[in-house]
Amino acid sequence: MKNKKSTLLLLFLALSFWGNENSAFAQKSKEREYWVKTMIKIIDPLYTNLSQNTLRKNMPVETFDGLNNGNTRKNVTHLEALGRSFNGISAWLNLPPDDTKEGKLRAKYTELVVKSIANAVNPKSPDYMRFDGPGGQPLVDAAFFAQGLIRSKDQIWPKLDKITQERVIKELKASRRIKAFECNWLMFSATIEAALLEFTGECELKPIHHALKRHKEWYKGDGWYGDGRNFHLDYYNSYVIQPMLIDVLAIMKKHGIEGADFYDVQLQRFIRHADQQEKMISPEGTYPVLGRSMGYRFGAFQVLAQVSWMKLLPKHIKPAQVRCALTKVMKNQLIKGTFDKDGWLNLGFCGHQPEIADRYVSTGSNYLCTFIFLPLGLQPDDEFWTAKPEKWSSMKIWSGSRDIKKDDAIRN
Repeated sequence: MKNKKSTLLLLFLALSFWGNENSAFAQKSKEREYWVKTMIKIIDPLYTNLSQNTLRKNMPVETFDGLNNGNTRKNVTHLEALGRSFNGISAWLNLPPDDTKEGKLRAKYTELVVKSIANAVNPKSPDYMRFDGPGGQPLVDAAFFAQGLIRSKDQIWPKLDKITQERVIKELKASRRIKAFECNWLMFSATIEAALLEFTGECELKPIHHALKRHKEWYKGDGWYGDGRNFHLDYYNSYVIQPMLIDVLAIMKKHGIEGADFYDVQLQRFIRHADQQEKMISPEGTYPVLGRSMGYRFGAFQVLAQVSWMKLLPKHIKPAQVRCALTKVMKNQLIKGTFDKDGWLNLGFCGHQPEIADRYVSTGSNYLCTFIFLPLGLQPDDEFWTAKPEKWSSMKIWSGSRDIKKDDAIRN
């Protein structure tokens, strides 16, 4: 009788443990599910339309001074939407195919993205997008598109037919006609050349070396680069500079290009910047609204997202801290007014706030916000998604917790 009771007790404990574990796993799965659902909500109108050659017909063009008033932006806003959104979802698209619910969803959007790219580079398509003008803006988004190709090279590039691949290469080379300004723009030319090196084995090295030389000169210390000679207190270290530096250097290292030894130095700066970004998220899940391009919303956390995706977070930052912090940030910003009645992103930082938009920002610019989704490139069973919820740094500090590490600058 005693043995029977013991057996029943063990069975009860086992079932309780299994139930709790399953409940916890379900909660964690819901968090990833929220990320995927949010990402799809943002990108679906874009890829549904572009894959059907109706993007120009149906996408509104909103600027700071009203809806469809930005005639000069109408020439570039569609490439902005494609280049930025593709870059943001590229890590997710690069996961191997699987038969899960998410895997089937990914297969659907992979097909839409492949069709969309084919239409975007087809000169006969109504949604054809020139990478060489008018103006300088296409250089920016040709580079974001190129970075997306690099990040999704295992799954997207092989699925493009030969004609589309040739057209993509032609358009990337055409962007060389645009001269980059002496600021973060140098990284756009460098990233395009790095992509050409990766996909064709050839590129022009001068823009790459020039971009590296200048950014070494513009480094201000403790993980921060100037945007040109001057320091700007904004998020361009995360929007552009640091992610493109690390990706370009990684390709240089892979191909044995002179100057790739700078990768290790940049990696330390990159990780330090991610460390700072995690600390910038308040206990409430807000962050400072500072500098240009705040309409890019939570795309400001690309560095933190990429370091998480690369599994290079500092030891004192648990992946679950980042997951919880960024989830809270998203939920704070995606309030009523973020989307118009047809699901397109409105201008704004929190809701619909066209007044916050810079003069160079239009509807397509908004899709840089997708850069936050890079951790979706980690498998669903990765620690980032499965570890129990954790308080992020500011939550710990402001609650009086002693589970903290003092901050310190890096010296290189």
